Amino acid sequence: MEFNEQIKQFAERVTQMKPNIATEEATKMSMVVPFFQILGYDVFNPAEFCPEFTADVGIKKGEKVDYAIMDESGAPLILIECKWCGNALDKHGSQLFRYFGTSPAKFGILTNGIVYRFYTDLEETNKMDLTPFLEINLSDLKDYQLNELKKFCKSNFDSDKIFSTASELKYTSLIKGVLTKEFDSPSDEFIRFILSDIYDGPKTQKVIEKFQPIVKKSFTGFINDIVNQKISSALSENTPEEPTQAAEPAEIADLNEPKSKIVTTEEEIEAFYVVRGILAGTVDIKDVVHRDTESYFGILYQDNNRKPICRFNFDKKRSQIMIPDENKVFTRYYLDSLDDIYTYKDQLIEVVKRYSE
Repeated sequence: MEFNEQIKQFAERVTQMKPNIATEEATKMSMVVPFFQILGYDVFNPAEFCPEFTADVGIKKGEKVDYAIMDESGAPLILIECKWCGNALDKHGSQLFRYFGTSPAKFGILTNGIVYRFYTDLEETNKMDLTPFLEINLSDLKDYQLNELKKFCKSNFDSDKIFSTASELKYTSLIKGVLTKEFDSPSDEFIRFILSDIYDGPKTQKVIEKFQPIVKKSFTGFINDIVNQKISSALSENTPEEPTQAAEPAEIADLNEPKSKIVTTEEEIEAFYVVRGILAGTVDIKDVVHRDTESYFGILYQDNNRKPICRFNFDKKRSQIMIPDENKVFTRYYLDSLDDIYTYKDQLIEVVKRYSE
């Protein structure tokens, strides 16, 4: 079973178990430990997944963090502080904050078995940030979050790589939060900012209240316009151009001729743009084109059937990507989401390099 599917099934199980979990210890054993087991850690080996890890804090000796994930030398990589699944996490970050500064660990995780908050020291070295750079909520999983979570799997773990992307991830999340809040309920400050270029009169509270529903409606329409424009642009850009000369009467298709069964979907177009993005630094993206067929959606190099980059099939119960080797023999991989295409980045680059060289 693939990672994304494992996590999603586990998330369903956790939601069902929550009403029967009454203590912090039960939360650890029923929710937290299995979670890290899915990430690939040997939770029964204290040399790798150490319970009750001692983290002396100042004059306080013998302070213990619930778990620590250790490296091969025995040094902690990740500190994990757990709370009961019925507790909110907002008031419990200070304990992990104290532990973080006294250990060489680069990451801290605060969890109640349902929400996992990931911290590091972006703002000041050896001092844990107060804001997490990633938050995973098992009751509300997002595909992009699963891609970030994969980086914490034992087989993928690269401390430097995670840290290098943590800053962007943190501020992207915060900005999304601000925009979501303004989208749902525009604040007075946001409305004043909008009105500054379109309304010359005094921005009194009465004026703000008058414009609030207008701003919200405009914001919604703006987002919808962008989405529709992107979809239309993607479809039109990839529609082959017809010859400009007028067709002879004999060339006009018979209206009774059966219509093509090929339908290019939005999901296929999105997958095409993901592949284009992956290959942008390797070849000219104009040389990466798509060609749809009844049995699969193909992506080619220089529109040449002899130079297939990959094929997609979204018609099955499980989405698939098929990547050719040097002998044009395709290997099939299953996708839980379009984000999983990035997993095969190196293979796609290798394919297109064979053609471009």
